[in-house]
Amino acid sequence: MATLPPGTLMQRAAAGLARRCALLLRESGGVYGSTVVLLVGSGDNGGDALYAGATLAARGAAVKAILLSPERVHLAGLAALRRSGGVTVAGLPSRADLVVDGIVGIGASGGLREPAAALVKSLSDLRGRDGARPPVVAVDVPSGVAVDTGDVPGDAVQADVTVTFGCLKPAHVVGAAAALAGHVELVDIGLGATLHADPAVRVPDAADIAEWWPRTGPGSDKYSRGVVGVATGSATYPGAAILSVAGALAGPTGMVRYAGSADSEVVQHHPSVVAAKRVADAGRVQAWVCGSGLGTDDGARTELRSVLATSLPVLLDADALTLLVDGQHATDLRRDAPLVITPHDGEFARLALERPGADRIGAACKLAAWINAVVLLKGDRTIVATPAGEVWVNPTGSSALATAGSGDVLAGLLGSLLAAGLPPERAAIMAAYAHGLAGRLAAEGGPVTAPDVAAALRPVLADLL
Repeated sequence: MATLPPGTLMQRAAAGLARRCALLLRESGGVYGSTVVLLVGSGDNGGDALYAGATLAARGAAVKAILLSPERVHLAGLAALRRSGGVTVAGLPSRADLVVDGIVGIGASGGLREPAAALVKSLSDLRGRDGARPPVVAVDVPSGVAVDTGDVPGDAVQADVTVTFGCLKPAHVVGAAAALAGHVELVDIGLGATLHADPAVRVPDAADIAEWWPRTGPGSDKYSRGVVGVATGSATYPGAAILSVAGALAGPTGMVRYAGSADSEVVQHHPSVVAAKRVADAGRVQAWVCGSGLGTDDGARTELRSVLATSLPVLLDADALTLLVDGQHATDLRRDAPLVITPHDGEFARLALERPGADRIGAACKLAAWINAVVLLKGDRTIVATPAGEVWVNPTGSSALATAGSGDVLAGLLGSLLAAGLPPERAAIMAAYAHGLAGRLAAEGGPVTAPDVAAALRPVLADLL
């Protein structure tokens, strides 16, 4: 801001915001003759909304601004709106074609306060030209969300589109706030070199996964591709073994070795798998997956100890995490080889003695540092945190994955990536990304089960790669 004429960044932001609003209005009949309502708070967020409203008013829209803090309104933005024909009003009109949420921006804390909260709740009563509720466009972030954590501490705006500036914020990609942002459009306002610092959060895309995925070559064989060991399931829970092996078989490794009492069921479903009763008898592998359906008896504890005693990368899930809680395996966790854990919120709470809470990113980082492991914290926006504090958030999550056994599939796929030689954080990111896409694809056919997710992995990966 010190190197640009005053107001330059706001004008760029407002131009990008006005463009997106115009595109939405075009879908419902055009800008000219439409009614646009601006919810205007104090400061620059309200200024962005006012300048964008001025642009829309100049194109023939009837722009009506509700000033929630008249004494602190952005005066230059308000003057621009009035020059273009926009007006201020005391409350919501009976009809509107678009609502712009410029109440509060990235400097706010806590949920919406009155009278903003009541005003936002009444938006559901608005109707547009087509009789439907008009779309809501949030300026930078939906008002009321916790920008740095993605928490929603109280009343907040449910946006259809969020237009943000310069860079994404954590609230766009993690926590309950991400669901309130709707479609997020990033507008480049020329921040340039100021964005070169390490990001608080990283988000993978399809190009990342394709670039990192191991490829076979003319000299590849089943051993050079990697061999993954899977110590999951039991006579009581053979399905966990079958599903985790299915996930492993979809990965890049050339061979899967299974160790456990569900060996006969596993081989029946997956005849290419080499099976044994115990980890000690499984043979040579490059990484271990342990936990899903293993049980928590003495036999399960012995298998867990056998896995942790190796010098190989290990993924622990489900029952293996339960076995860690009593502290008997504290010395087993003092290992130099990579360790990945994949808890859901309940398992996280048992390990960390508290639920992830409002700051899921911070909680995952704290646990990762405490146990010196990569933590994959499951959720709609799965988080991958390293002991060094690097954080990734997976963008492909789907509620379709909230079904029994889907985590077993994820564990197997992740273990296969570990055995192929991927660093633990990349293996976790890649597995979560592909698993999320598989859930979406499976959901296209109706209600999803874990076998559907496993079956969808191959076409998803074929498309990605």
